[in-house]
Amino acid sequence: MVFVCKVRTASGATAVQIAERQGGRDKVLEHLGSAHTDAELTALLEAARVKMHPGQGELDLSAGAVPAGQSVITGKSSAVLWHVLTSAYAKLGFDALGDEAFKALVLARIVEPTSKADSLRVLDELGVPHASLRTMIRCLARAQERGYRDQIAAACFAHATGHGDLSLVLYDVTTLYFEAEQEDELRKVGYSKERRVDPQVVVGLLVDRAGFPLEVGCFEGNKAETTTILPIIEQFQQRHNLADIVVVADAGMLSAANLKELDAAGLRFIVGSRVTKAPGDLASHFRWHGDAFADGQIIDTITPRVATAKAASVNDVNKRAEPVWDPAVHERSWRAVWAYSAKRAARDRATLTLQENRAKAVIAGEKPACTPRFVKTVNGSTSLDENALARARSLAGLKGYVTNLPVTTMPAAEVIASYHSLWQVEASFRMSKTDLRARPMFHHDRDAIEAHLTIVVTALAVARHLQDQTGMSIKKIVQALRPLQQVTVVIAGHPHVAADPLTDTAREILTATGTEWPTH
Repeated sequence: MVFVCKVRTASGATAVQIAERQGGRDKVLEHLGSAHTDAELTALLEAARVKMHPGQGELDLSAGAVPAGQSVITGKSSAVLWHVLTSAYAKLGFDALGDEAFKALVLARIVEPTSKADSLRVLDELGVPHASLRTMIRCLARAQERGYRDQIAAACFAHATGHGDLSLVLYDVTTLYFEAEQEDELRKVGYSKERRVDPQVVVGLLVDRAGFPLEVGCFEGNKAETTTILPIIEQFQQRHNLADIVVVADAGMLSAANLKELDAAGLRFIVGSRVTKAPGDLASHFRWHGDAFADGQIIDTITPRVATAKAASVNDVNKRAEPVWDPAVHERSWRAVWAYSAKRAARDRATLTLQENRAKAVIAGEKPACTPRFVKTVNGSTSLDENALARARSLAGLKGYVTNLPVTTMPAAEVIASYHSLWQVEASFRMSKTDLRARPMFHHDRDAIEAHLTIVVTALAVARHLQDQTGMSIKKIVQALRPLQQVTVVIAGHPHVAADPLTDTAREILTATGTEWPTH
């Protein structure tokens, strides 16, 4: 018996197939396509009915078997979505690569991130012609041989300079793990915030104020985060012949040697400070004002470059006024800006109370000991470290920032605001890991790994560009445009094109991106 069946696909579409029951099993005779809307599903079911030849017990799949006057779908595509994506790709200057296979892999990753092989299935569902899998895989080698990343970086820089200010850039690092058991020269087990023990690589990403990618670098999985920033920044400077830029990074980049090297390279920096440095940096404030702070209060002072007994004397507690950092005078110090937030203080105090309760429970033997914070052990007996707890409570609500920018160049409030822009690079990393699924990686060759990162950062650039233009997440853009289908129907031997009407959201996206599309 021959029949039509509907199957739900992994992407959420409904596949329409013609199948036959043989020996108690269903055998698919033809896959007619996947529907994303009710209208498209109706059209596919009608095409299946035509091919089934009602009243006959056999199936004729030849095109000439369709009765005169009947219509059959010969092709369909998510034309609006693909047009928006390819237009953005071209506007960013990436078409200069002249590699359609690379372009297809980049844009397919934006629509539905998956493996290189499964990207062909995504392209098929989008109705996009593509090369063979072998050709697609070969583009990874071409990406390295022809220096695609350098060309992408140049195009990204040109776009960023034309749409914003590159006097300040943001830097952060992340790790990408591999589904592999053995380490090699690049893929190594290293520090992981998720406490994974898989081989990994460390990826450094430099973006502009809006989170648009500028430079990406790949390092060994066991490389310290603090040692990655200078190579990336220097590469960025040399590539674009830049001199005076401000680099913003989080507290993970804060090391005496690191900051010294950045300063020696002529770079301006703003990095997060550790709250443990607050007692020394704010010694004068604590003496004259205690641990009282006003919500939003900012204290502009100095901090020693190296934590030594001699360096600790840079802040004179006998003086009520905080010192104003002068690079010519304070050669052993950096400028430090501290800000107090009542909201942050409430959050910090709640955390400290939980840690205190945990410590008391361990001391009382109610919970197994795992060396929690504020538990001290003396001669084998445990007790609550009252001094450490009191000190932590006095610092609740404080956040510090270290910089080599004098106050005449950048006021304290602007230093803080610049640092808070770091969420943009964090957002770009989240997009890479979630929306674009940069990990896990299954490549084992370094060139293939580097090529994979080039594809991901190119996709990230297109996605961030579209998000900046529309104010919508790339996920919502894809969800809004992918169901809009353009269908080619053959009626009486003549092809006709039909399309779903544009939705209000689709029109908004087309208008925001400046993408031309026929309205009729």
